[in-house]
Amino acid sequence: MSLPAADDKRAVVEAMFDRIAPRYDLMNRLMTFGIDRGWRRQAIASLALRPGERVLDLACGSGDLAAAALEAGGRVIGVDFSAGMLRAARARRLGCGLVRADALALPLADASIDAVVSGFALRNFVDLRAALAESARVLRPGGRIALLEVDRPASALLRFGHAIYFRRIVPLLGALVAERDAYTYLPESTAYLPDEPTLRAQLAAAGLGAIKKRSLLGGAAQLVTAARTGEAAEPAASDSPERARHA
Repeated sequence: MSLPAADDKRAVVEAMFDRIAPRYDLMNRLMTFGIDRGWRRQAIASLALRPGERVLDLACGSGDLAAAALEAGGRVIGVDFSAGMLRAARARRLGCGLVRADALALPLADASIDAVVSGFALRNFVDLRAALAESARVLRPGGRIALLEVDRPASALLRFGHAIYFRRIVPLLGALVAERDAYTYLPESTAYLPDEPTLRAQLAAAGLGAIKKRSLLGGAAQLVTAARTGEAAEPAASDSPERARHA
């Protein structure tokens, strides 16, 4: 599967997640040998939630991060633009709000959220800069954000092994369990990810500071954390009417 053109990305990604929603959790467990659950717990732990704090699970998918945030005492709202993913999340009866909405136009008031968490969604936003700015808009000053994403190992040896697994084995597994195209898109979509300096600059431009990156599993994944500064987020220069979402 080739990457969709910019004008088509939202529709292609939304339809893809609608199709794979029934097998999404199973594929996550199989692809990572269940390690993704630990990554999600680390993401929630990094937010240091206090009881009753409002948490936005951005591009919530089937609700794994929302469930972990609820266990940590947060009051959670999950947002996703895939109706299929939201159906999967609602079937879990998590006890949180679930809203179909776009990451670039969140139906939330300014500074109304204490923490934002998102898992493996950055690649799928039509406009990452705008999505970060929108997240910063809804975060109160001092509010925290934790972003999980795939990454590329720094070690040449690990990078070689990771490439074989990620680009050859994962699509085969996807073909057996869910859909080959979606799990061919997964490794290819890393092309949408900015490098670390660029991502840091985009977070800072959105009004987020105290930016830290933690490598996970030898660099196969990353956890990026930051906190909302007291200044207003700058509107993203590349903001567009197109909307987007998750992974």
